[in-house]
Amino acid sequence: MLAADAAKLSKEQYMKLIKSRQRRSVKRNSMQYRELLAKAEEMGKAANRKPIKTHMREAVILPSWIGLTFSVYNGKEFQPFEISAGMLGHRLGEFAYSTKRVLHSAPGIRATRGSKFLAVK
Repeated sequence: MLAADAAKLSKEQYMKLIKSRQRRSVKRNSMQYRELLAKAEEMGKAANRKPIKTHMREAVILPSWIGLTFSVYNGKEFQPFEISAGMLGHRLGEFAYSTKRVLHSAPGIRATRGSKFLAVK
């Protein structure tokens, strides 16, 4: 689906295309989700588009959000990313990783003698 086609979908048309778990999540429409929808609608109309900051990692990405920039909290900081058509139906938290790759260095103080000969990777 092209980005232009996806952005034209109404909420009801889009609900028929997504899976049931995402559909139920959008239907429940909690208070926080409604506030996020209002912010996204406001930013879509605004001339200066600042990132929309949110803690709602579980929010399902909607077609009206294509082109907007969200900053999602990952537990330490807000990670910004722009919504594209390929992200539709996913959740915001899938694009703001909460863990980093662990890189270990040399053996620490009081390490066993044998551990200093292991490969460091």
